[in-house]
Order: sequence, then structure tokens, then C-alpha cells
Amino acid sequence: MREELPAEVPVPVGESGGGPEGGEPVLTGRQRLAEGLWPPRITRAQLIVAVLLFGLGFGLAVQVASNSDNDSALRGARQEDLVRILDELDNRTQRLEDEKQGLEKQRQELENSSDQAEEARKQTVEKERQLGILAGTVAAQGPGITMTIEDTKGTVQSDMLLDAIQELRAAGAEAIQVNGVRVVAGTYLTDSGKSVEVDGNKISAPYRFRVIGKPQDLEPALNIPGGVVQTLEKEQATVTVERSDKIVVDALRAAKRPDYARSSSQ
Repeated sequence: MREELPAEVPVPVGESGGGPEGGEPVLTGRQRLAEGLWPPRITRAQLIVAVLLFGLGFGLAVQVASNSDNDSALRGARQEDLVRILDELDNRTQRLEDEKQGLEKQRQELENSSDQAEEARKQTVEKERQLGILAGTVAAQGPGITMTIEDTKGTVQSDMLLDAIQELRAAGAEAIQVNGVRVVAGTYLTDSGKSVEVDGNKISAPYRFRVIGKPQDLEPALNIPGGVVQTLEKEQATVTVERSDKIVVDALRAAKRPDYARSSSQ
């Protein structure tokens, strides 16, 4: 009886060290996927896109963080601070609207005037007068308030008076005079012992502010919770604010010629 030799058992692909003819090893699908992913092959275009996406994401993150900080600051503000911020925004909006209407009126007058040259001259003279009031070179009068600060304890300092000036400006003050010193755009205040200096001029209590502007805006701006009056009263100072139909601001400043700035129209 003849015995048959067993048939050759096939070797599964991937379990031997070589291919069917002893060449390169045959890889499984998972091994081919791993080789395709690593090491990564990044083109220049892909790198540029990645950098741009990173920059965009970073910018969005910074913007979100900034908005969150602002929202947190407003949420944490006191009620009187929010009232003051809202009041200042309303006043500034109204002043800008008034200025816009004034400019439109001037334009219409120029367009409708039969003698445009004469109308332009009149407007130039009026503008010069207005600028003189702002610069402190001419006297001014009009409705406004008088604020008097009694400081028997000597606790009022220059920064408190500066806060009062800034609050008045924000409320629409057009001319300010403090104890005979005209306040202008470049005015500065410093402490001098128990007194205060305004632009180098020493003044002492009581500090009297003469302010031209709309009284209905100026007085509430000083008396809002946490505002100028309340802050000064915490320092044991006494503050009185009086409205008037006629306030005279007659302290003058000499016109100063700029050292370096010149008109760009020349």
C-alpha cells in the first residue's frame, strides 16, 4: 500500500519573514496605514494654512478674553459708577448732536446767503471768539454754576480739584475759573503744602469754581452718588453748588504762540 505525502501547508501572508519569492516583506493593511501616517509629510501650503489658522484662533481667543474682562468690570461696578458712566455718555452724545446741528446750520447759511464772502467773514469772527473763550484769551459770561469748597481741615488735595474739573468738562463746561485762575486745555494742578497750585499760581481754600455751561447738566454731574461732592465730603470738606443765569468768567490767559507747530495750510 502506497503512502501519500502530506500536502504543503500554505504560509499566511505576514507571518513569514519574506514574500512569496523571498523579496520584500508583505505588509498588512494596518502596517501600511502606520507607515503612511508617520513620519508626517507636510507640504509648504499645509504649513502656511496651519500658521494662519493658529493666528486666527489666537486672535479670537484674545478678543473673547478682552470682552469677558470688560463685561466682568461692568458687572462688578457699583450702581453709582454705572449711573455716572451712563450720564456722561448721554451728555457727550447730546453735545455731539448739538455740534452737528450747528455745523449744518452754518452750511445752510453759507449756501443761502446772497453775499457768501460776507457770511464767511461773520462766521470766521464768531469762530475766533469761540476759540478765544476756549483758550482763555477773552472773557465770557452765560448761565452756569458756582461751586464753593470749604476746607477747614486742609484735606483737599490737587487731584480732587482736578477730578472736579474733569467732571465739569465731561458735563459740558465751556469756561472754568478757579480762584481767579482761568482753566484751559493745558492746565495742571499740584500740591503746595496745605494749598494747591493751578498752573503755578498758588490758591487757598475756600476753592471757588465759576463754571459756564448748562446748569441742568453741571450740577447733577457733581452730585451723582460717588461723584465729586460725595468724595469731598468724605474728606470733611463742605461743598455748595449754586445755579445762576449769569456767570462771569473774566480771568484771562495770555495768547501763547506755539514754538514748533505751524498751520498746515501755509
